[in-house]
Amino acid sequence: QLQLVESGGGLVQSGGSLRLSCAASEFTLDDYTIGWFRQVPGKEREGVSCLSPYLDTTNYADSVKGRFITTRDNAKNTVYLQMNALDSEETAIYYCAARAGYSCSLMPNAYAFWGQGTQVTVSS
Repeated sequence: QLQLVESGGGLVQSGGSLRLSCAASEFTLDDYTIGWFRQVPGKEREGVSCLSPYLDTTNYADSVKGRFITTRDNAKNTVYLQMNALDSEETAIYYCAARAGYSCSLMPNAYAFWGQGTQVTVSS
């Protein structure tokens, strides 16, 4: 069964950086687009970035452009989200998700497979 496991969350000061990892098992990244999302309790899940296997096409939410970078390591079957210049407003649970095919989307309902999430806390 397709699985995604996030790691790398934690506590960081405002302005700091974190790198999240999303390790995939039972499928290869060559055939799936990976999205990163975040959610604050009581609010809707928000798309942060996506990475398509087609030419490694990426897309980012306007709020994170220029600060977040998503990449993948095929040898490790892992996708990363490098987050820089974090703000306390970005405290949330961060999830990675997978969808079959090459279309990069920031809409949560476009993704069928989800990880369990990792907590990111940015202190002000």
